[in-house]
Amino acid sequence: MTRSFHCAISMAAAAAFTLATALFDTSTTAHAAEAGDIPRTADGKPDFNGLWQAMGNHHFGVEPHAARFGPDYRWGAVGAIPAGVGVVEGGEIPYTPEARATQRENEANWLERDPVVKCYMPGVPRANYMPFPFQIVQSPEHVIMAYEFASANRIVYMDRPDFAAPIPSWMGHSLGRWEGDTLVIDVTEQMPDTWLDHSGNHHTEQLKVTERYTHLGRDVINYEVTLEDPGVYTRPWTMKMPLYRRMDENAQLLEFKCVEFAEELIYGHLVKGAERTE
Repeated sequence: MTRSFHCAISMAAAAAFTLATALFDTSTTAHAAEAGDIPRTADGKPDFNGLWQAMGNHHFGVEPHAARFGPDYRWGAVGAIPAGVGVVEGGEIPYTPEARATQRENEANWLERDPVVKCYMPGVPRANYMPFPFQIVQSPEHVIMAYEFASANRIVYMDRPDFAAPIPSWMGHSLGRWEGDTLVIDVTEQMPDTWLDHSGNHHTEQLKVTERYTHLGRDVINYEVTLEDPGVYTRPWTMKMPLYRRMDENAQLLEFKCVEFAEELIYGHLVKGAERTE
């Protein structure tokens, strides 16, 4: 493809992102104004209990992106990567020049480098917009989030604002609080290895994530997340997307223990007499 064609694609994706953002902002305002019937717990707080899932192609790329070939041409159309309008406010992550170069290198080699390909836990916020549901279990003292992918989970401590993380971890250290009807969660002490998507968007151990969950109605949450990391970003930046309640019959969190699917990829070459077929 020519450079001019790539530029045209990028401009079209950016325009689509701007339109989608405007439509979503309008929808958010309208729904929030009618949110008097949001579910509440016994103590009067907004009730986020339930099974939730994001819709869209954010897990392929949080920035606007065109459709592209998948990692193996033999998968044809079903293995191709669909386009996405992105969920980053402003359309572009404010990387330093060095960090942007790393992102592009990651994207070119994502099948080898993306941690979730090897079944590592996805970290926050990526866990919330992967194509898998997650369940929220809420109490006054804790909010527990259990994810289908890799059986990942985290505990949000609602009544321990000074509780320091004992060690860094793949899903980070989550401390929650209420700002009106919005659940705010500060996530720190994440491992630097996790990515934000399949496009190689990355961070360092300095990452601080601030999540905001706000009901737009009984069955839709506005999920807004701000990321700060002076190691790779020139300023804090924000993503926003809806999360939908799973309402299909018998909806439940199932098992996706992906280690068995990654073992051959990671360790197959160590088997005696193994022959790898690329």
